[in-house]
Amino acid sequence: MKNTLFGPECNFSASGAGAAAASELGDLPTWKLQDLYPSATSDAFKADMEKAGKASLAFEEKWKGKLADAATKQGTDGIGQALKEYEALDDIIGRLGSFAGLTYFSDTSSPANGKLYGDVQAKITDFSGHLLFFGLELNRIDDAVIDACMENDAVAGHYRPWLVDLRKDKPYQLDDRLEQLFLEKSMTSAAAFNRLFDETMAELRFEVDGEQLSIEVTLNMLQDRDPEVRHKGAMALAKTFKDNLRVFTLITNTLAKDKDISDRWRGFEDIADSRHLANRVERDVVDALAAAVKDAYPRLSHRYYKMKAKWLGMEPMQFWDRNAPLPETSNAVISWTEARDTVLSAYAGFAPEMADIARRFFDEEWIDAPVRPGKAPGAFAHPTVPSAHPYVLVNYLGKPRDVMTLAHELGHGVHQVLAGGQGALMCQTPLTLAETASVFGEMLTFRALLDKTKDKRERKAMLAQKVEDMINTVVRQIAFYEFERKVHTARKEGELTAEQIGELWLSVQEESLGPAIKISEGYETYWTYIPHFIHSPFYVYAYAFGDCLVNSLYAVYQNADQGFQDKYFELLKAGGTKHHSELLKPFGLDATDPSFWSKGLSMIEGLIDELEALDKG
Repeated sequence: MKNTLFGPECNFSASGAGAAAASELGDLPTWKLQDLYPSATSDAFKADMEKAGKASLAFEEKWKGKLADAATKQGTDGIGQALKEYEALDDIIGRLGSFAGLTYFSDTSSPANGKLYGDVQAKITDFSGHLLFFGLELNRIDDAVIDACMENDAVAGHYRPWLVDLRKDKPYQLDDRLEQLFLEKSMTSAAAFNRLFDETMAELRFEVDGEQLSIEVTLNMLQDRDPEVRHKGAMALAKTFKDNLRVFTLITNTLAKDKDISDRWRGFEDIADSRHLANRVERDVVDALAAAVKDAYPRLSHRYYKMKAKWLGMEPMQFWDRNAPLPETSNAVISWTEARDTVLSAYAGFAPEMADIARRFFDEEWIDAPVRPGKAPGAFAHPTVPSAHPYVLVNYLGKPRDVMTLAHELGHGVHQVLAGGQGALMCQTPLTLAETASVFGEMLTFRALLDKTKDKRERKAMLAQKVEDMINTVVRQIAFYEFERKVHTARKEGELTAEQIGELWLSVQEESLGPAIKISEGYETYWTYIPHFIHSPFYVYAYAFGDCLVNSLYAVYQNADQGFQDKYFELLKAGGTKHHSELLKPFGLDATDPSFWSKGLSMIEGLIDELEALDKG
């Protein structure tokens, strides 16, 4: 049973530049978590906690040691019935975990929220301990027996995709006692260091001109028009990161070693194989993606940043100038209402149903938008459970990138709503495909805005911003993936110092950014704040996978006759029931084709070509 305390679909990159006045932004919404529970002290929350505990025990007593026999039966004594009961438990436990997690990430500095998060996590671990046998015991049943069961029992057949996926884990599962130990110890090992990271990051303050700023606001300074403001922000970040290197180095070393121990016991060959398995994607597909992107560094990031350095009159640029706005970029603050209307209009232009689903997030208070102390930085969409609905967190500051972040997270939200029809066990999409709808939503929004823009200078600014976002999504994330590979490989030989980790960080950054960006003192600490390295090791390639996939998908859409939208919605509704090869086949796409990634990258290259032409024209 999966712990759903924190949704993996998240983007913690800075989302805007500078803090706008509240009056300019308008009325920013906060989410209505009462849709899950009125409060942590409510009768409904307490009742579900008690129900989950009793039902977990009852499930174990009813089915443990009896699944092999149940596989030969149908009806209330068959595997299908056991799966229905297990799914119902997954939903209620997921609801409890989602409420605790979302409450915590609303304000991680609150001791009460921290206690709720920790206590619920401990309870969920206890509940899961009673349910752990289920998948292990199912995988000990002969494949032929399970195949026959799915053929003969319609209810069991409904769960075929889940059972097929479960059997992929079979070579890496341990005996029941060891699995129980791994589960129970997770709360005081990986989960504990995840929480330490989150609470440390929430408490960090960055001093700029005597003012103590949060990380979100300080990161946003790197996108300010004034080079001096960007420099001050960069140095404030570097100083605080350096002051806290000891704790971040400890967290990184501990989690890398923890993963190494787990991988070794389970028999994974490569340091990223467990992530590939979870993503239901083949190692050679990811290797081909990483190789294609690295090969494209000179044509993408190196080339673009050289052009940008020339535009800014900075040759080379400093690392804090990487996301500086171009002189042509509008400085206007985009109100929340305008951002909402922009995204909904773009979605409606593609499919009215898509806009209708996204509109519910605004109308029914499923979004938390304001920047505030203690709130989790960045942005994410949390699917919760099918019996409820997703929630979106953003830190909205009124800049164009904030609008794109909103479009991105609402894409996740639409996907999660549509996939919810698969039920709690099969609604979760592998991370590689989970980024499809989010990046597609961004692309729709960008194209809708670009089509309305006739002014050459504005068009240049928009194209440049999109290219930068795509470089951040593809090039930067593959560089992150390479950094993780270097760190986890080196950790096998012994504990790493902060200096060693910093050297590995700089090596991949210099390679990916190219000679147009000067990597100066301070940047060696910037690995510390990336939460994906902590929460979801090797997650980051999913962004590059999703962006390249969407580039190819969007090219199909541009040239498609009627019917593309229907096929696209079927892809989203599938959730976790189909492999990426099956989902992409209706569009004539194949991620195992070596040329697939080159096609996706060529779209980025084409936008850079267009920018170059505008610059010369």
